[in-house]
Amino acid sequence: MLDPTRVSDLLGVPVEKITDRGSSHSWTLHHVRLADGREVFVKAAHDQAGVFAAEAAGLRWLAEAEGGQGVPVAGRGVPVAGVLAADDHHLILPWLPAEPPGPTAAERFGRELAALHKASPPTAYGASWPGYIADLPLDNTLTDAESGDAWPRWYAERRLAPFLARASGHLSGPDVALVERVITEIDDLAGPPEPPSRIHGDLWSGNVLWSGGRGWLIDPAAHGGHRETDLAMLALFGAPHLSQVLGAYDEVAPLAAGWRERVPLHQLHPLLVHVALFGGSYRSAMVEAARAALG
Repeated sequence: MLDPTRVSDLLGVPVEKITDRGSSHSWTLHHVRLADGREVFVKAAHDQAGVFAAEAAGLRWLAEAEGGQGVPVAGRGVPVAGVLAADDHHLILPWLPAEPPGPTAAERFGRELAALHKASPPTAYGASWPGYIADLPLDNTLTDAESGDAWPRWYAERRLAPFLARASGHLSGPDVALVERVITEIDDLAGPPEPPSRIHGDLWSGNVLWSGGRGWLIDPAAHGGHRETDLAMLALFGAPHLSQVLGAYDEVAPLAAGWRERVPLHQLHPLLVHVALFGGSYRSAMVEAARAALG
């Protein structure tokens, strides 16, 4: 699906070599070497204009946080892969050679993630562009955060309810009723009010690329949201050195009391996404999270 001529046109440099790196969802992945010696990462698809536009917008918005560079410059900026180019069929990012993460890199990532969440906070939950998670649409309708307690209803109405509907074909009646109870009781489950933060929105371990002694954010579903969502996602599928990440994060941006008990609430949306995408194999994990969220 990658068009070398189009990639050359977007970057203004001829393509010298393409190495295929498999596929994900509806797109293919490629490592490309350019004639000027640079290496880039390319996602390619027949038509993923909405998905690629949302990813590019999210990466740029995260990188615009105060002090952010959005490019792999060691020692400064938020840890966000910079967008080199994007169109309806390609998304082009710098090539970041992967490496195994260690405790020191994990601590740095925790500090940088906390700084990102604190920097240039948005005034609303949601985002100004149509969202996607994988290739499923996300309702990013903006909701003003002035009241201080807007997030619970936003999360229930824009994340839980739509994906409960998408996943319902793989769930039993009691399963659906359980999540509906979470939605009904969301105000009591959400914890103390938090202002919105610039969050990644899909920060499972596979969306942190470890390179150059730090963790880089890739594949976001970025929006103004609750910072505990990113931390809960890191825990969902077992991010490496998670205790070091969380410890360093809490030093920079201390978390509200009871945040660990709220992890299942924040994991409920991504688990509903997984049920919608992959079927009943994620049903039991989703049900367990809903029960834990209710206490």
